[in-house]
Parts: sequence; structure tokens; C-alpha cells
Amino acid sequence: MRPTAVSLLLLAACAGRSTVGPVPAGGRLDLVIEGGRIVDGTGAPWFQGDLGIRDGRIAVITPAGLLRNLAATERIDARGMVVAPGFIDIQSHSRDAFLEGDSRIVSKVTQGITTEIMGEGATNAPQNEKTGGVAAGGATPRHDFSGPRGFARWLEAMAGRGVSTNIGSFLGATTVRMYAKGMAQGAPTPAELDSMRMVVRNAMEDGAFGIASALIYPPGNYATTEELIELARAMAPYGGVYITHMRSEADAWLEAIDEALRIGREGGVPVEIFHLKAGGRRNWDKTAAALAKIDSARAAGQDVQANMYAYVAGGTGLSACLPPWASADGKLFENLRDPATRARIRNEMDREQSDWENLCQLATPDGVLVLGLRKPEHQPWVGKKLGEIATAMGKEPQEAIMDLLVAEEQRIGTVFFMMSEANVATKMRQPWIKFGTDAGGVDPDSARGLVHPRAYGNYPRVLGKYVREDRVLTLEEAVRKASSAVATRLSIHDRGVLKPGLWADVVVFDPSTVSDRATFEQPHQVSVGIRDVFVNGVAVVRNGKHTGAKPGRVVRGPGAGLRTKD
Repeated sequence: MRPTAVSLLLLAACAGRSTVGPVPAGGRLDLVIEGGRIVDGTGAPWFQGDLGIRDGRIAVITPAGLLRNLAATERIDARGMVVAPGFIDIQSHSRDAFLEGDSRIVSKVTQGITTEIMGEGATNAPQNEKTGGVAAGGATPRHDFSGPRGFARWLEAMAGRGVSTNIGSFLGATTVRMYAKGMAQGAPTPAELDSMRMVVRNAMEDGAFGIASALIYPPGNYATTEELIELARAMAPYGGVYITHMRSEADAWLEAIDEALRIGREGGVPVEIFHLKAGGRRNWDKTAAALAKIDSARAAGQDVQANMYAYVAGGTGLSACLPPWASADGKLFENLRDPATRARIRNEMDREQSDWENLCQLATPDGVLVLGLRKPEHQPWVGKKLGEIATAMGKEPQEAIMDLLVAEEQRIGTVFFMMSEANVATKMRQPWIKFGTDAGGVDPDSARGLVHPRAYGNYPRVLGKYVREDRVLTLEEAVRKASSAVATRLSIHDRGVLKPGLWADVVVFDPSTVSDRATFEQPHQVSVGIRDVFVNGVAVVRNGKHTGAKPGRVVRGPGAGLRTKD
């Protein structure tokens, strides 16, 4: 005899499972995932259980076996597997893939990611003639995200193409600045600052999660602390978070943390630090002081947290090895071709200093892996260290950098090896840490060129290396930092944990085999052990393969739809 909904609830209540919910009216479920180790995302210990899904949401969670006889359209045997909430990537760069490319983002969903949060530094909206989103002369580009609701139209345009994950975004602080000042240096005028506040308010009402700055890249690093405080004040009434790639992650790392704390304190908003790390061997021993600074601020009542990826190398453009002023007014390549200006740039590249972040100097030429070369004559150097390339060119590394940038006329994607493995593990243990990839989604079957392996392997690396092998984290804590910790931080209340009534973003993985396969030399390798991934109850990965489904939705911040007084 089939158990009734009432008997199911009574049985489950006796088992003491607070996650149990009522079976939907009519009794039939769309999907039952049976017999897995349920790690619900809260940090609570796993238990053996069944999970039922109906109409895109989690309908019921019971001890194993209680859904055995309940009618279901499909059943999945999860014995020996972990059933967990889908991972929320707090630092995604998939916006180009969502807008123009392969919106399946295969490399991301196959590592268990079900929600992508974008916006570090720059966003595609809002646009005007100064942001580069609208062509010179006022011509309309392929996508027009101008006007007061431009940010909302951008989110809707991505979702409208069909996306395999849920999507949301911070508002890029660089975009806000460019909206008012373009690529110009200098503090904003009162009128420009009013324009920037308007942009912030509109985006927050459209669902931005807050403001995201990137303060080592021009023109983002032209922003003053006071300017960022004013932007924070503008978003504070909407519950936004100030999240930052700080002004320094190396020689002035501790001072940069102080600046971030000041912005949050005076702006009246929480602070989140992107990819917390100590760059360069000479800065590794600052980690204890940095962690103590954050702990001290929290103990004093300031809301500050951070996130990280699971690698000792970061990735950005080779242009980050040049002083920021060289890119002012969009004249980087013009400046590099001018002998006098080039000599000035070279002189600054040679100096040890802390007023800008010279990543090539911090990593050293043998720690700089050049990936993003496009010209045919440069292809033999793709995946080579800067030191090797400079030797082959018969030039000093500084000259090789400038020549490559001029020849390619692009930032040149590059990986910088700057962190220590011991520090990665230490940061991972902090209770206020979360995980993010700092990468965009890639299709391994059509990808060209090299990318950072975190685009394929960040979360499986955490689960395989740092949980199973090195035992830096428990399974439950790793899942929490990949799911509910991010959802709570961003006020996403209907995702991030396994609980009846919430959207069914679910990942099923093998804890004994889950692992990253992508390497710096051969990055286009999908991770293993992530068997099934569901987004809004729809399977996007089955048996490790993308299904082609695109059920993703837009997720918005707590200020969405709110209208405040100026």
C-alpha cells in the first residue's frame, strides 16, 4: 500500500529531519533522487535520504526509502553519491558567452555550477557614448542597453537567449565611472558624481547585487576612495554589497584591505573581497596579518567577508604589467608606439614600487604564462613563459611585453603564478570564505587557445584535492562555502540550500572520484565525478554530459523593484 502524504510527514518527523516538506497535491513527483548522502548546504552533517522535485522546486526530502513507492515520472539512483545544492559562482566572467557565445557554458555546469554572478569591474550596462557600448556618432550597437532600465534589459537579453545556469550580476564600478568620465583620469566633478549616483540607483532597482570594483585595471583604478564611498552610499538603501578586486593584492595588500573597510564603513554597506590572496613571494608572510585584520573588523561589528579560487595562479591581461596611466584616454597602444612615452613606461616597469601592481615583477618572467596570443606568427609562444618568449625574441622581458601588446593590439590573456599553496589552504579554512571561479564558461569542443584551468575545475578541485585528499575542509563545509554562504551573502533566499519550496538547483557527485582534470598546459578538460546537475529542476548535466537544456533564470538583488527617494 502506498504511504500517504500525511504518513510520510509523520515518518520523516520521527526521523528528526527538519528539511522535510509535504508531498505536493496529487502525490506524483517529476523526479525522485533516491538514497544519496544529502549535504543540504547549511553545514549540517550529511544524512542518507531521498529528494523529490516537482514543477522546478524541491517538493520533499525524507530519510532514504520513504519515497520508494510514491509515483514519480523519473527516478535516479544516488546510492554512493552526494546530493547537494548547486554551486553559486560569486565571480563569473561568462557575460560574453551568455550574450553572444555558447550559453551552455559547458565548463562551468560540469563542475556543478548552477548560478553565475557577474560584474567584476565592468558590466555590459548601462551604456552611453562614453562606455564604448554605443558607437561613435551615436550609432546603435547590436545590443542597446542605454537608458534608465539598461541594466535590466541586459539581464533579460542574456536570459532571453536561453542559458543553462541562473544568472545575476553586480554593477561594474568601472562602467559607472566610464558612464560619467570615459577613460579620463581625475576625480569626478559634482555633476559627474550625480550622474554616477543615478546609474547606481537605477541598476540597484533593476536587481544588481551591489557594486563591484576592479582597482588595479584602468580606468577602474583611477577612482578615488571618496568616489567609491559616494557610490556605496547611493546603493546602501537597496541592500547592496560592495565587492572589490582591491587596489593591491601584493606590496600594499594590507593598506588595500584598510581602504575596502573604509569604503564599507563610511558608505554603510557590507564589504566582500574578491579572490583574497597574497601576490608575490615577498608578500606571502602577510597572510596572517590580513586574516587578523578581517577578523578584527568583524569582531568590531563590521560586515566584511571574502572569496577565493583554489589555485596558486591568477589570470588577467599582460597589459597589467604596465603602469595604469599608460592606458589613460584609451591611448595605450599609441603611447607604446611613441618613443618618449615608451621610455617612461619602461622606466616605471623597472622600478620596485607599490603605487601600482606590476604583476610581471611579482610573478617574475618565469612565473608569467602567456596564453591569449592571436596572430599566426605568435602561435609558437602560446602557453610559454615570458622568460622563454623574451629569450626567443632576443629581448629583455619588459621590451617583449611592450612589443607583443603593440603587435597584438589587445590585453593578451595571461596567467601569473604568485601565490603559495600553504596560504591557499589557510584561507580556505576561514569561516567567512566562499568560492568563486574568476572565469568564464567555455565549450571544450569549440574552444580555441588556452584558458585558466579554473574555468573547468575550481569546484571539483576543492572537493577532490582539498576535501578528500588533503582534508583541509570537511565535505559539508566545502559545500556550504560553494552554495548557501554565497546565497546568504547576496540575499538570494530561494536557492543555495536543499529545502522544500526552494528552486531545485541540485548537483549529484561521487565523493570518491570527483576531481579536476584541467591543467595550465591542457585546460580544456571537463572535470570528473560530477554526474548530474539540475537547474530549476531541469537536467543540464546527466552522467557527466551536457544535455543541451537551458532552463536558467535571472536572479536579482534585494533592491529589485524598490524605488527610493533621491
